[in-house]
Formats: sequence, C-alpha cells, structure tokens
Amino acid sequence: MSNITLRDVIEDDLPVFFKHQQDRDANHMAAFTSEDPDDWNSFLTHWNKILTDKTIIKQTITVQNNVAGNILYFEQFGVPGVSYWIGREYWGRGIATDALREFLKLVTVRPLYARAVKDNIGSLKVLEKCGFAISGEDSGFSNARGADVEEFVFILE
Repeated sequence: MSNITLRDVIEDDLPVFFKHQQDRDANHMAAFTSEDPDDWNSFLTHWNKILTDKTIIKQTITVQNNVAGNILYFEQFGVPGVSYWIGREYWGRGIATDALREFLKLVTVRPLYARAVKDNIGSLKVLEKCGFAISGEDSGFSNARGADVEEFVFILE
C-alpha cells in the first residue's frame, strides 16, 4: 500500500498539475494531451472548466500530504469514464493503482470505461490490477507524439 489519500481538487493543486503536464516523458506516455503543455493560460482554461463542471468528480491524489496527481470521473464519447495523471516522481510505487482502487469505492457507476495507449505499459497494468478488461481498440491523433496512435479501450463491469 502506497499510503495515498484522495481529496477534492483545490486551486492550489493546479501549479503542481501544470508541472506534471510539462513533463515530456509523461506527455509521451499519456499521448492525448494539450497541444502546448507549456501554455499556462490554456491549462488554466481547461481546469477551470473541469472545476466548474458538477458532473465531473475530481480528486487530488496525495502522498504524505504532497500532491502526486489527479483522478477524474467524466463522460467521454457518451459513456462514463475515468482518467488519472501521476507525477513522474511517483511512478512505479503503486500510487496509481492504489488511487484508482480508492476512487472506484467513491465512483460506483458501472460499466465504467478507461483508455490507455497500447505502449503505456504502466497504465495498462494499473487498469488490469483494478479489474478493468480490454473491451476494444481505437486510435486518434496524439498531440504529444504528433501522429496517430492506437489505444485500448477498457471496461469495468
């Protein structure tokens, strides 16, 4: 157990989320990111929409009171979905898995969907450990990679 805590996102978390977004390796792994990860104004506009949307459940992931990332529940492509972003300094420590497990206690909607680029091995493992199964495949243009990429679509029933 990684000793994570989930709490509501607050505005003070945003600079940390922005720093995470600026990480080139993290952008490559996430693939579907903003056009310009260094654009604070676009980032802030995006997060202000998230923060004011009452249909989105948004939680900050903390480790020993430090912001480690975020996890969201939202509707995408007409279905309920979940996504998360963990700062690279927290990768490989079970934090994403523990955070998703805790989040799934809060978000009980089923079926629930998630997506991960086929070469994002860490995220694929997190989803599988939390009970998600591959239900299909898709592809789309990745801003981070400048090309179309293939992804798995996961479902938790």
